[in-house]
Amino acid sequence: MRIGLFATCLGDTLFPDAVRATAVLLARLGHEVVFPPGQTCCGQMHINTGYQREPVPLVRDFAEQFGDASIEAVVMPSGSCAGSVRHQHAIVADRYGDAALRAGVATVAAKTYELSELLVDVLGVTGVGAYFPHRVTYHPTCHSLRMLRVGDRPLRLLRAVDSIDLVELPGADSCCGFGGTFALKNAETSTAMLHDKLAGIATTGAEVCTAGDSSCLMHIGGGLSRIRSGTRTLHLARILAATRATPDALTEATAV
Repeated sequence: MRIGLFATCLGDTLFPDAVRATAVLLARLGHEVVFPPGQTCCGQMHINTGYQREPVPLVRDFAEQFGDASIEAVVMPSGSCAGSVRHQHAIVADRYGDAALRAGVATVAAKTYELSELLVDVLGVTGVGAYFPHRVTYHPTCHSLRMLRVGDRPLRLLRAVDSIDLVELPGADSCCGFGGTFALKNAETSTAMLHDKLAGIATTGAEVCTAGDSSCLMHIGGGLSRIRSGTRTLHLARILAATRATPDALTEATAV
């Protein structure tokens, strides 16, 4: 399958390893990964903050970059960005776009997936040949859980990882408190929610907290580092891309 990879803003600027891991994983599974060079922000942060007219150029660019018929599927290591493309782009196009934009958005939305959705639903795999000998807990992010409804797909992928010790996270389906600009506008509430999430992670004894969104991992990771918990955050893609022959840097560091 020829798969278009969308990096996302956070992936491009702060977490490129998650984007590279997605490409490495899909290539290892025998698929052609293409990276449209003109891609930009999907516009999610504008839309979530109430600016729906302003991201029209971003929505149009996304539809143009990934609308090529030779791209059979579009993937991104982000449930929130996938949710924006699948649900919010149509709202923007309907309200402020033209017929061409509405058609382009519909075409691309129909073939856009978050990573775990693509692997399980489209490619039909759960065992991807991953190896990750660490104690791991999984945080299901709000957009993936409530907007995309990915369900247990990430957990099914993690359970198939060789040598992993996967432990359930108490209160897993509660928000971590990030919510994009919510964490800035409602800092005290966000911090309280994060405190509850960190307390749940602490009970697991996990070395790693993983998720499908770098934004939530950034928020959780910041909290974990401030309390010096010893627990690391790592995107799901990096765990799935790790193998015995090419382990993740975390595994390499542990083995030294």
